[in-house]
Amino acid sequence: MANKNLNKAKEAKKDEFYTQLEDINNELRHYREHFRGKTVLCNCDDPRVSNFFTYFAYNFEFLGLEKLITTCYKNQNIDLFSQNKSEQAVYLVYEGDKNGDHIPNAEEIGVKPLKGDGDFRSKECIELLKEADIVVTNPPFSLFREYMAQLMEYDKKFLIIGNVNAITYKEIFPLIMNNQIWLGASIHSGDRKFWVPNDYELNAAGCGIDETGRKFIRVKGVRWFTNLDYKERHEDIILYKHYIPEEYPKYDNYDAIHIDKTENIPMDYEGLMGVPITFMDKYNPNQFEILGITDRDSPLCTKVYTKEDSPKYGDLNRRSVLIVNGEYKSQFPRLIIRRK
Repeated sequence: MANKNLNKAKEAKKDEFYTQLEDINNELRHYREHFRGKTVLCNCDDPRVSNFFTYFAYNFEFLGLEKLITTCYKNQNIDLFSQNKSEQAVYLVYEGDKNGDHIPNAEEIGVKPLKGDGDFRSKECIELLKEADIVVTNPPFSLFREYMAQLMEYDKKFLIIGNVNAITYKEIFPLIMNNQIWLGASIHSGDRKFWVPNDYELNAAGCGIDETGRKFIRVKGVRWFTNLDYKERHEDIILYKHYIPEEYPKYDNYDAIHIDKTENIPMDYEGLMGVPITFMDKYNPNQFEILGITDRDSPLCTKVYTKEDSPKYGDLNRRSVLIVNGEYKSQFPRLIIRRK
């Protein structure tokens, strides 16, 4: 599906996308050692039916968790899509199996009222955040910058879902470049299926209603963002191409060669290279270093093109536009990298 639905959701602040259990399973299996003895917070969920709550509650003993806390926003209705009409929310606390059946029963789960609406920015929800060791959830895409800023402010370990384009955000990219956050292990391409509320308009390819009657959409460019390390992150990208100047032209406005795909990075080039942001799917910080991005404020830019330079460029008074041999190449940002 094209990301028209995602953009419309952002504009309407209707980005209540509910994560599939399969996607949670596929990602969390890479981090088991991080969770022993830890308190996990899922603070953008309806805890009674959230797949994040389901995963951690049913794997509580397996992971060796200390405590599981989940909160919801404006919701006290057990219906997953209750339209957030209640101004007061609840949070759930689960501290493991008590009766020996290895199933999280209702009597073992503490349901506690919140004074406010459950917004992750509220004072009482921040207190729950302070209590947590690791945060795992799918925050609203429209609030991704603000959500990430809060995690960094309180120095939390986390595993959250966002859009790959968040790499280019001015608030996020410095964290990527400084190796403070990175992409997760399991989602590297394709789209992902999310449940959505009943009033969500299904007007794009790939949307529909599943066998249970729930509406879903498919969103491209979904990624996990984390600061939890995992083994696969330190595997070298296998390179097979050699540097040939004719095949790797240099930008006119950046001192770097143009790479169209990560797999085409030459194995024998030591200078700067401009690679697509999907490079982060395979990035090994021991193999490469990230020096910058071709955005509006890039100090790596050697020439800022304007419409006075050539009418065919239009108004290109920005550093994100890439020019090769005097010809317009791309307006999509590239990461500037160098081999270590």
